[in-house]
Amino acid sequence: MKKTAFVTDSTAYITDELRNHPDVYVLPLNIMFKDGEYEDGVDLSTDELYTRIRAEKEVPKTSQPSVGKFAALFEKLKEEYDGAVAIHISSELSGTYSSAVQGSEITEGFPVEVVDSKCMSYAITHLLHRGLKLAGEKNDVREIGNELRAYAGMTENYILLGSLEQFYKGGRMSGAQYMLGSVLKIKPMLRITPEGTFELFERIRSEKKAVNRLVELLHTSYEKRKVEEVQILHGNVAEKARQLEEKIKEKMPSIRVVTGEISSTIAVHAGEGTLALMWEKTE
Repeated sequence: MKKTAFVTDSTAYITDELRNHPDVYVLPLNIMFKDGEYEDGVDLSTDELYTRIRAEKEVPKTSQPSVGKFAALFEKLKEEYDGAVAIHISSELSGTYSSAVQGSEITEGFPVEVVDSKCMSYAITHLLHRGLKLAGEKNDVREIGNELRAYAGMTENYILLGSLEQFYKGGRMSGAQYMLGSVLKIKPMLRITPEGTFELFERIRSEKKAVNRLVELLHTSYEKRKVEEVQILHGNVAEKARQLEEKIKEKMPSIRVVTGEISSTIAVHAGEGTLALMWEKTE
């Protein structure tokens, strides 16, 4: 059996199982304040990020890992593995996928399959778990990569932004959309399309109505096809996430709910207070 490494980035939701898995490697994205650059999850936690944004009123910038870092990692993996599968945040949202591709092209004699998740966060987690399972059944990284690409974008996801201002300053929203949301106090609900781009899904008048709409959207999918698990991702609002979980369990008692925090890189753009709901599409 050939040995396969799995590489991802810090926008993924890394479970304890993945964090402790000997064949999973995470390259952090970079967060840049005026005083310097920090690696997501390595030398800047989400708590530190929120504290700095609140105190300094500065929205930092983010950047992908360099091509050189990917190449160095692949060269290191070459010593122990027969190949690697790299699964990253949507190529429409970050240059991370491109860096991984270029890094793999530099690394000679080591097959690397780079997979565009066409999403982020727990959608990448799903692909990692699926990839690890496939690695136990298949020897060829190309086959694993192709199967994972077939599942990329197969995620229902809805996002309630914590900060319109941060999303706007990050270049993810037009000035007109920002003004509309700010002046009318509209809660925009976003989603990431199957192609991997952000899309304004609905404009909702209040946070309470927006949360109820999240539950309604999940329930519609739950009734159409069996949804076994849903993920709640939040930006430093654990109590709101808990309340959302209660609403879900009240309406759909059999569903399994996994709750976790968004990464610092995602929080830079979405903001503190963000709530997101995500589940795999089923046939």
